[in-house]
Amino acid sequence: MNQAYSIQNGRLRRTEELASAVWIDLVSPSREQEVELEKTIGVVLPTREEMEEIEISSRLYEEDGALFMTAQLPAATEEEHSTMGPVTFVLTADRLITIRYHDPKSFSLFVNRATRTPISGDSAETVFLGLIETLVERLADIIERAGRQVQPVSRGIFQSNSPRHQGGSLHREYLEIIGRTGDLLSDIRDSLMTLDRAMGFYAQHVVRASPSEDIRSRLKTITRDLHSIGDHAGFLSSKITLLLDATLGMIEIEQNNIIKIFSVAAVVFLPPTLVASIYGMNFKAMPELEWAAGYPYAICMMLLSALLPYWFFKQKGWL
Repeated sequence: MNQAYSIQNGRLRRTEELASAVWIDLVSPSREQEVELEKTIGVVLPTREEMEEIEISSRLYEEDGALFMTAQLPAATEEEHSTMGPVTFVLTADRLITIRYHDPKSFSLFVNRATRTPISGDSAETVFLGLIETLVERLADIIERAGRQVQPVSRGIFQSNSPRHQGGSLHREYLEIIGRTGDLLSDIRDSLMTLDRAMGFYAQHVVRASPSEDIRSRLKTITRDLHSIGDHAGFLSSKITLLLDATLGMIEIEQNNIIKIFSVAAVVFLPPTLVASIYGMNFKAMPELEWAAGYPYAICMMLLSALLPYWFFKQKGWL
């Protein structure tokens, strides 16, 4: 599906004429559509297989006077999981072409914003920078939401008045939240890394082209934001690792407590079992069998043999 946009009065407007469009957004294009567009713009577009290659030389290169930049971007993060996919930005002197096979929310956000309010400039570069700025803002929002998701986990693990300490076990839920958030942060860090490399590649072109001061300023701001968001994502990843270790440690402590209860119960009932076994033997010469107080005596012996180990363990602080 082709979505073409031109700039009218500083705002994006949909257009059907690809030749006059300043931005062409290809969403899951067929090979026939790509070939048709290649004839129109005079640039060979990468295939989906080429977009998915991980070599830097395949993701960032200049060909036929156009810059090719491929970045990994997430989608479907509202459902607490992300679908990562490559998006290629093809920047020519007068046109921006984006190629994607999934639907990052940043694209629709940018289109809605740019159709309502004027954007700075009317060139393909200003559209490209505006789209990148929206992508960075979106990634920042995702990381902020991820940070809010792990806050209840942190309180639940480390605070003594949490439901866990009141008899309820939330460890399984904690592990699920930690796993989902950790997986999401891993995808976001991958996306930030690829965007940072793409902007570094674009910056090299900017230095050669001697652009306006506005483009230089926006590029510096984007680069600074990418670095700061990356640092925050790294901090959250470290926190996720800490919470995972703490949760597993708490699970191990609870398991040890359960095993300790069974061990103490076994030790407590072992002496009474020994006493009962002795008096359960069929010996003729056993004085207590003819003794009127023999049965109460055996019961008392069993109770005493159970209470003495319990008292001893309590004094040692093992219980």
